[in-house]
Amino acid sequence: MTTTNTPRIAPLAEHRPAQPIAEGVRIGHVHLKVADLDRALSFYCGVLGFELMQRYGNQAAFVSAGGYHHHIGLNTWESAGGSPPPPGSTGLYHLAILYPTRAALADALRRVQGAGITLDGASDHGVSEALYLRDYDDNGVELYWDKPREQWPLNASGELAMFTRRLDVEGLLTEKGEKGSDPSQEP
Repeated sequence: MTTTNTPRIAPLAEHRPAQPIAEGVRIGHVHLKVADLDRALSFYCGVLGFELMQRYGNQAAFVSAGGYHHHIGLNTWESAGGSPPPPGSTGLYHLAILYPTRAALADALRRVQGAGITLDGASDHGVSEALYLRDYDDNGVELYWDKPREQWPLNASGELAMFTRRLDVEGLLTEKGEKGSDPSQEP
């Protein structure tokens, strides 16, 4: 969301819309087809820490961060017992979960590692630091935090110049959060 104190980065000329989308529009939630609702909830609630807001038996569930009605919907309406789409097919590449701070991302990494989940990758994109993994239905999941806008890389023309470099995962793990969010700080 743009504020009066934050300069807006201009879109590239070749895809500048004739009429821009309304100011303040954002992605509200993602809804995933899963094979097993309880298994999916064990990942999103049990590992990542989302809260279950509503459930419709074994057919659908809605989870949230911070009490919003839902950030992620999960359903088995067309996918109960199903398998992931094969490589080379279209569909969701990944869903991205934005953490408010680097320390919160480090806490998420500790949760993922504690659950024995392997990372597919970890990248510094200049604008953000990101961890890539798969949920229990093989959906791609990105966990990331945005760096402060004043640190975002720009090219000589003032356009955004994101990149992909290796993220120092061990360095991220040294990031400390608020007392109680980091298991290594327990008395």
